[in-house]
Amino acid sequence: MKTVRQRQWFFIYLHSFLVGSLVESSSLSSTTLSVTSKVGNQAVLPCSWKQRLREVPPAACHVQWMTPDDTVFELQGVQKWQAEEFEGRVEVPEGKLQSGDCSLIISDVQIGDMGIYESFMVVDGVRSTKTRVFIQSVKLSVFDHKSLQSRVPGEDLVLDLHTRHSVRVVFQGRNNSEWSDLWVKGDENSQRLEKDKLKEQVKIMKLKSSDEGTYKVLDGHGLAVSTVQLLVNEGSTALKLYQTLDNQVPADGAAKSSCSALLILSVLVTSFQILLHLL
Repeated sequence: MKTVRQRQWFFIYLHSFLVGSLVESSSLSSTTLSVTSKVGNQAVLPCSWKQRLREVPPAACHVQWMTPDDTVFELQGVQKWQAEEFEGRVEVPEGKLQSGDCSLIISDVQIGDMGIYESFMVVDGVRSTKTRVFIQSVKLSVFDHKSLQSRVPGEDLVLDLHTRHSVRVVFQGRNNSEWSDLWVKGDENSQRLEKDKLKEQVKIMKLKSSDEGTYKVLDGHGLAVSTVQLLVNEGSTALKLYQTLDNQVPADGAAKSSCSALLILSVLVTSFQILLHLL
């Protein structure tokens, strides 16, 4: 039969093992780099193949970028391949690739681009076979644009569409729970609404108090590109307000951090209860 002292040492060992495993798991996940961007902006997913490979002949530089579901981009010499949803938006500069930089540049970033990306170099293996060498894992988080604006009656409101993939603007009045279409791509200009021919912008002219509320710009998948809260102040001396909400934390990242913290707390509480029982 184990003595109390032996049980205490066993508990201490078990406690150290559990906490150590949690810390080790957390440190392993940190090998995935994190990149954030806003819809319509450019995102650069870092990659340097020299961290994994000593040397690759320029003529043999062959890079692949993949998500868990599909290949996003592939470049071998002058041959290039892009996934349909990324067509014309992804690039690995050939000159930089030969010097070791295999970073993926994503232009006009979309909400649907969020996820984990992995890069590989394809090199010659034994017996003339090709081998894929893992280089880097990058997590891309994409946010919509958020702002709070203030206008006086009679002024104009310019809504930035931010990307050519924006197809709708919807509106919800201050005291209304319903959303209504304000603009759909292809619509003709009206007396109070005008789409700029050159810029990705929609202008609402001669604002009224009834125009106060929330405006959302949506893409073809119905995802929010931007959200604008508009205040229409009656006073002619109303303070102009334009506030952009930055420093956002990815929702999934926050959830994972919270989950890890709760798991560690649960282990510590359970361990403490076991120790009290042993004593």
